[in-house]
Amino acid sequence: MWRDHLTEIIVFSLLFLLVSAMGFVAARWRAPRDMAHLDEWGLGGRSFGGWITWFLVGGDLYTAYTFVAVPALIFGAGAAGFFAVPYTIVLYPLVFLVLCRLWSVSHRHGFVTPADFVRNRFDSPILALLVAITGIVATMPYIALQLVGIEAVLKTMGVTGDSALARHLPIIIAFAILAAYTYQSGLRAPALIAFVKDSLIYIVILVAVIYLPYKLGGWGDIFDAADAKFKASPAPGDGILLNANNQLQYVTLAFGSALALFLYPHSITGVLASRNRDVIKRNMSALPAYSLLLGLIALLGYMAIAANVKPLPGAKAGSVDGNTVVPLLFDSQFPDWFAGVAYAAIGIGALVPAAIMSIAAANLFTRNIYKEYLKRDASPAQEANVSKITSLVVKVGAVACIVFLDPQFSIDLQLIGGVIILQTLPAVALGLYTRWFHRGALIAGWVAGMGLGMWMLYQIANPATGKKHFAGSAFPLEKFGFDTPKTIYVGIVAVLVNLAVAALLTLVLRAAKVADGVDGTTPDDYFADEGDPRVTPGTERDADAAPEPVA
Repeated sequence: MWRDHLTEIIVFSLLFLLVSAMGFVAARWRAPRDMAHLDEWGLGGRSFGGWITWFLVGGDLYTAYTFVAVPALIFGAGAAGFFAVPYTIVLYPLVFLVLCRLWSVSHRHGFVTPADFVRNRFDSPILALLVAITGIVATMPYIALQLVGIEAVLKTMGVTGDSALARHLPIIIAFAILAAYTYQSGLRAPALIAFVKDSLIYIVILVAVIYLPYKLGGWGDIFDAADAKFKASPAPGDGILLNANNQLQYVTLAFGSALALFLYPHSITGVLASRNRDVIKRNMSALPAYSLLLGLIALLGYMAIAANVKPLPGAKAGSVDGNTVVPLLFDSQFPDWFAGVAYAAIGIGALVPAAIMSIAAANLFTRNIYKEYLKRDASPAQEANVSKITSLVVKVGAVACIVFLDPQFSIDLQLIGGVIILQTLPAVALGLYTRWFHRGALIAGWVAGMGLGMWMLYQIANPATGKKHFAGSAFPLEKFGFDTPKTIYVGIVAVLVNLAVAALLTLVLRAAKVADGVDGTTPDDYFADEGDPRVTPGTERDADAAPEPVA
């Protein structure tokens, strides 16, 4: 009953209202005279410095889903859930120089989305359209999963009902408020709220890793309890250590996830909002601090085992909702007022990334679908208005995913989203370094990688949930004819096929002398910095032409 959690509800509501007020005030924070431009509404004027970018990008990547799902995975499957830690460790060295180049060329040409870059680099509206659609499709379930985190908190506090409307009404209200201040303030809203969100998360986790082990008898007892649970579990692969059967899946999932993370539109949006290259360099050096935090968050799964936490019932009869593990741990071990603070950290942790994701998806639609195919002469004010409206539509779609779909299905969609977004790696990430790939070959590679990826995902079943298809991203190698129970991450296989097809077809098309369009960038574009001359948007230039400053 909600009356048993009244203190927690009050604390949660007060903090939620505080950040909502900050969201509306953000419209006047660092605001220009005119917000009717995508650079201002969708990228915060490209003016964020080191601290703002650190909180914004960190708040964007480390979400409510991370807070509840990573410990829940470790609670249910053991060491395999720690894949999220190494992937965020290897991520930043991989993207350190890549993101600097992306920022520079985007600054020089006024690009707002990765599809803008692809359109200009490869002179291919079709390839840009594929990148845009891929980004939107991969982002939608990610937004929906932020709602899963809020729903887990509300369910733990008893703020739910029996009917579908009663169960989801608090989430609908929360996202209506989010939609209102995002519409008004754009990227400035999540940037300002990220300060509060990350501060709360750091406080809660630091208290948890000091206080909870003391209360539960120490780390030795915590790991002993987890080890005992997994030894009694009949599920293969479970344990506090990886076994031989799940090591390949662990490595490929960690590496594939690292390659995918900064291909997501919302990750790129946070980077493009930075003021200069030095801000990005400092942040790629400092953001691994969040990986330490993530490792501590993951250990909450083992603490929940030691605390004998029992997940609440799921939507289906006989199922359990693993996402409630962390909220229930806080509810059972913390004083009511601090549990309320912890719940607020999870809830606010959903708002920041959801806002950025909806803005990023809206920018993709506006720049690469609306302006490219529906209204080529759209003014900056019209672009900003369309992006605002689209961001509302995206949020409504995310709410619909939770209302009408089983949350477990949404989680599977997020795993599928990583496979999908990886297929943009050749055009976006490699395109920042080379134009060797033929634009036609990149399109064919995308089709091959996406087709193979979808086929592999379709073959994946989960007997525990009764799903016969699209039940995760771990593909059994025996389906490829190997005599082994090992699995591999679908995204790695699909993107390797994508690259192979793109490379082979490039050789064929080059030999056949098929036209490859005009590169709209120059080598110095990739090293431009704050204050360098800008190129007039839409200007076509030869590869050897000098940059044309805006008059």
